[in-house]
Amino acid sequence: MAKDVVGRAGAPPPQASEDADERILKAAGKLFREKGFAATTVREIAAAASMLPGSLHYRYASKDDVLIALMKRAVLRAMGAVELAIATVTDPVERVRVGLRTHLELLCSGDDSLYVLLFDWRSLEPSARAGLERERGRYETFWDGLLLGAHATGQGRPVLDLELVRHFGFGAINWVATWYRPDGERTPAQIADTFFSYLAFGLLHESARPADLDPHFAALMAAATPSRS
Repeated sequence: MAKDVVGRAGAPPPQASEDADERILKAAGKLFREKGFAATTVREIAAAASMLPGSLHYRYASKDDVLIALMKRAVLRAMGAVELAIATVTDPVERVRVGLRTHLELLCSGDDSLYVLLFDWRSLEPSARAGLERERGRYETFWDGLLLGAHATGQGRPVLDLELVRHFGFGAINWVATWYRPDGERTPAQIADTFFSYLAFGLLHESARPADLDPHFAALMAAATPSRS
């Protein structure tokens, strides 16, 4: 956890502390994304943040703490961006589409913290993962709420495993960060809308689908549910 900085003349103005923390997290995110968490040293983070290693250690006791703070920032930024984007959207299904678009735009915007949250969380030792898993869980719970709201409209199939829907959708959306290029043929918004269409409307033409798919999806759910004696 970040510590307040107190010098001989007392605590500096809050903005000075915020700027230092921002420099640390921005530098760490860039290095973690480029080199990986394990290969990045505290000394490198400090140098990239234009401060001495001791000053960094005063705020963050370990590199793990820097990573956890970076991921907390990612969750706050992602949730804030999505909440802002969907604030005026009333249709719950449209809120999911707009939210996915916003998530991917943020992921591809050059903010390294969300990328690190998604791909570097396994770098922590098991004993240090509790705080990180709480942060990931907050974001997953946030999206589960959006999916539940969309399903509650009755527009979706009556029997769905919404947890698998989230894993499926975000598995595809998040992987875009590994191949997306700003000079590519599609923008993040276009990619997200295309993925949403595949997810919501499917790939098979209507003429190629069974007349009644509900039994098919019900069987999938039954197979995934442990039998109880």
